[in-house]
Amino acid sequence: MASLEGSQADPSMKEVEKSVDISEHINKEGTAYQSELGPKPKRKHFFSSLDPAYADAVHRDAEDVEFTAEDERAVKKKIDNTVLPLVICSYVFNQFDRTNIGNAHVIPAFNENFGITNNNKWTLALSIFYVGYCLLEMPANVLQRHIGANRFFFLSLTFWGLASLSVVYAKGYGGLLALRVLMGIGEAGYYAGMIYYLSFWYKRHELALRISLCMTGTLPGAIGGLVAFGLVRAHTSLIQGWQFLFLIEAIPTLIMAVMILFFLPSFPFSATFLSPRERAIAQARLNRDHKPQSHGGMTGWAGFKAIISDINSWLFMLIYASFNVGVATISYFLPTLIKNLGFSSINAQGMTVAPYLVGWFMVFLQAWHSDRTRDRGWHIMASCAISFIGYIILATSVQKSVGAAYFALFLVVGGNYSLFPLVMSWAANAFSPTSKRGVGTAFIVSISNCVSIASPQIYFDPEDQFRKGHAISAGCLFVSFLVAFTLRTRLSLLNKRNQQRMSALSKDEKERLEAQVEGEIWDNDPRYVFMT
Repeated sequence: MASLEGSQADPSMKEVEKSVDISEHINKEGTAYQSELGPKPKRKHFFSSLDPAYADAVHRDAEDVEFTAEDERAVKKKIDNTVLPLVICSYVFNQFDRTNIGNAHVIPAFNENFGITNNNKWTLALSIFYVGYCLLEMPANVLQRHIGANRFFFLSLTFWGLASLSVVYAKGYGGLLALRVLMGIGEAGYYAGMIYYLSFWYKRHELALRISLCMTGTLPGAIGGLVAFGLVRAHTSLIQGWQFLFLIEAIPTLIMAVMILFFLPSFPFSATFLSPRERAIAQARLNRDHKPQSHGGMTGWAGFKAIISDINSWLFMLIYASFNVGVATISYFLPTLIKNLGFSSINAQGMTVAPYLVGWFMVFLQAWHSDRTRDRGWHIMASCAISFIGYIILATSVQKSVGAAYFALFLVVGGNYSLFPLVMSWAANAFSPTSKRGVGTAFIVSISNCVSIASPQIYFDPEDQFRKGHAISAGCLFVSFLVAFTLRTRLSLLNKRNQQRMSALSKDEKERLEAQVEGEIWDNDPRYVFMT
């Protein structure tokens, strides 16, 4: 009887095994788990999170999907063509709204309208922007992870767009300060949030180039200079040239906010422009690199505690804060610095285009070569050195040679702005899991921008053509250089130590380690490899 029952059970077991084999074979396409849930994740209301079951389904499909290098290239191209244009346009408008005050400052009518009668009032108006920006940077990152990128960036662009639009009809110094605070609140979380968002789409060695294309102020600076050069000449009985500048640059921001809401996917797992198979491939290619997870993992508070206890985060913050002293001033003061060389207000705005345009090529070249060589540290040190030389020329020769001073601005703009994609892509690669990465990038930007509150105050000597401010900026770049060298050395030593620890493990110990860790590899795991 037992033998008979056994013989009857065998066909049943074979059917189960056959079913599993068929299921695994079918899921080589990477669609099985997603097809069980339906085509699109739904939300209960605007501030609700997406159903994590969809994220889990994509992750499970990603484990089984089989694809070729050609399939991966096709998916990456599709992501580039859909995600990057939206990110680039939103950042261009971000920089327009943030820095058009610098172009307006060289116009006497703007200063008269807002009562900017001396350099102290001007620098305070610049500094106060960073107050709300700093306070809300990390809470904004938590909100982004909860409601998704498209809804968060919609709120951000709408808020700062309305604040920028309000400048058109505002009057008085108090009104300008209030609007600058509101604009800073609107922009809180935007920059770090975009870096965090892009890390869900691209491998670690693909990130710097994409950030250089999307998130550098050189291209918006060049376009903004051209726009200002044309618009400040316009005027009507109701609106003057500087008001046209804020009006024309704020309206596209509000239009872009709506486009972001409807067309930017919150996460890769909810991307409707990708098929279910393509979503699985998009996730699988990242799983082979750093396994980002949109849901679960550390809470925001746990991520914050992990960041503040990690010495790497403080070193990254020092690098960013040091070079950002120069960036936070040059973006506002460039038209003024050129005007002080002896050019008219209108020509000074036009002459900002060339440094920004050359700077954009330098940013792109540095990021491309950094991704190609998979190096960050040496490239950051090179950019620091270039900007340092520019500031030294400005501090020593600005009164002696107009040509030398203008040439130095090319070095300063190119060196400073090329540091953004290099440092932030390096930081995004140095923190794991994903929740720690999100808090980490927000921490770096938030704390560094606290320094930016004081940054415009270094240009306190207009009667001396800001030579002391240039010298202070040069010193900050030197600090950034030294800290970058220290961090690169530290991460190289950590990689060697991890390699030695893994070599010392037996085969059984390695298998147990693999079995213990599911999902992302944390940055304190001996298998984690830091980019240097």
